[in-house]
Amino acid sequence: MAMDKYKYILASNSPRRKELLAGLGLDFEVRVIDGIDESYPETLPAAQVAQYIAEKKAAAYKPTLQKDELIITADTVVIVGDDILGKPYDAADAVRMLREISGRTHQVTTGVSLLTATSLRSFSVTTDVTFKQLTDDEIQHYVSHYRPFDKAGAYGIQEWIGYIGVTGLNGSYYNVMGLPVQRIYTELQNM
Repeated sequence: MAMDKYKYILASNSPRRKELLAGLGLDFEVRVIDGIDESYPETLPAAQVAQYIAEKKAAAYKPTLQKDELIITADTVVIVGDDILGKPYDAADAVRMLREISGRTHQVTTGVSLLTATSLRSFSVTTDVTFKQLTDDEIQHYVSHYRPFDKAGAYGIQEWIGYIGVTGLNGSYYNVMGLPVQRIYTELQNM
């Protein structure tokens, strides 16, 4: 398992992403550039947005990259129909999002870029997640107790709402948490 060719850098402050990447047994440091533009063209299909933003983030790190470093950037979006649910602005927005995913299957797509001084490898992973019909009391309880304002789609699958609400999952559980570590492992082995 020769993956010590690079110094690995995770370009994220997300506690979940740090935990997931650490689970691969990689030594890495966290490096974050604030204020990266995460906008995307309105005409871009929803399924391509996460990878587009991950590549934009990677481009922002390119000037700081040393030749022995590999930077991992990622972005996760929740897609309901053709709509992207980002991070909620406030409690009312979180409630709206949870009502939208309630009783339905939605997609969680994480785009990842692996950037070195000589290459950029990008991909996205999509997982289908099905929720039971959530009651208003369940939604209110989750939003008020877990305050999911830093999570795309206003939920963390590893939290209470995932325990009581998720009835089906097709794809990577870790992708829904924010980092498709199995695919990252495979890509790193092939670099």
